[in-house]
Amino acid sequence: MFRNVLALQQVARRTICSSARRQVENKVPQNQKHFQDDNGLPVHLKGGTSDAVLYATTMMLTAVGVGYVVYELVQAAYPQKKD
Repeated sequence: MFRNVLALQQVARRTICSSARRQVENKVPQNQKHFQDDNGLPVHLKGGTSDAVLYATTMMLTAVGVGYVVYELVQAAYPQKKD
């Protein structure tokens, strides 16, 4: 049991304290310039195709939800007659 704990500590120490670090490019200024560009698109659609798909899906689900609520309200307003 103790041997497993020591092995886990050694693996954790290797992954955390590695000397080879990957440099990550700062993309914030590029994204700021892209989203602040005046190209006629609203900001929620400037992300590309994935934003357009998410927007269309959200609008479709909203329309279906509103339709279902109206249907349930009509059903509640005019209950079925019992014979």
